[in-house]
Amino acid sequence: MAFRLSNNLIGILNFVTFLLSVPILGAGIWLGHRADGTECERYLSAPVIAFGVFLLAVSLAGLVGACCRVTWLLWVYLLAMFVLIVAVFCLTVFAFAVTNRGAGEAVSGRGYKEYRLGDYSNWLQKRVESTKNWNRIRSCLQDSKVCKSMQEKRETFADFMRSDLSPIESGCCKPPTSCQFTYESGTNWTKTPTSSTDPDCSTWSNEALCYNCQSCKAGVVATFKRDWKRVAVVNIVFLVFIIIVYSVGCCAFRNNRRDNAYRGGWKGGYA
Repeated sequence: MAFRLSNNLIGILNFVTFLLSVPILGAGIWLGHRADGTECERYLSAPVIAFGVFLLAVSLAGLVGACCRVTWLLWVYLLAMFVLIVAVFCLTVFAFAVTNRGAGEAVSGRGYKEYRLGDYSNWLQKRVESTKNWNRIRSCLQDSKVCKSMQEKRETFADFMRSDLSPIESGCCKPPTSCQFTYESGTNWTKTPTSSTDPDCSTWSNEALCYNCQSCKAGVVATFKRDWKRVAVVNIVFLVFIIIVYSVGCCAFRNNRRDNAYRGGWKGGYA
């Protein structure tokens, strides 16, 4: 009974995982081969394909190993699951470690916050300070038109001051408040003489916006931090789930060995 329960449960779980891996793999291939795909989508396709292949291989090993009583395939499955548990645990700890610093600064009389790159962890700062990384990120931001909604707005300065901007909109689509530029509309500002020492004031232009500004990098890092915090919470739930699956897999593996030993002993005694 225990053999049937644990093996059937592992078989069902891995069949569901196998079904999930097919659309994930298909989505990764589709992203990589889209004729009009952006740089972001092509960059994202490689990890999506790798994750899909991993799920496909592991689920097949678990499915065949449990349902066909192939002990060595179950051993491979358990090894892969153990590696996955360690990887998810390390990723979760790392995510909390690199996102424990930094937050947006409230601006007096404004509905949005402003972001400074130096407030965040050194690891995140180095990732966006890298020219190669930033060129790719900037290309993604421009392709996704993150400032388009602001450019199309025709709101008054009073309305703009009350806007609840995202970190990326605040950092990349407007000049820093300290520059004291004159607001015209959307993303149009008139440069005025300023005593601010912020280098972003000279970087800003109505055509290129602030995609090369430190504030834009800070907005991207703030977005990473928010998303990584969410991923870390999801990872904790996922970790508990795969530990339970791993435990059931261990039971199925032990039952497989016991069943194989019993069959070998029964045949030997019968002979």
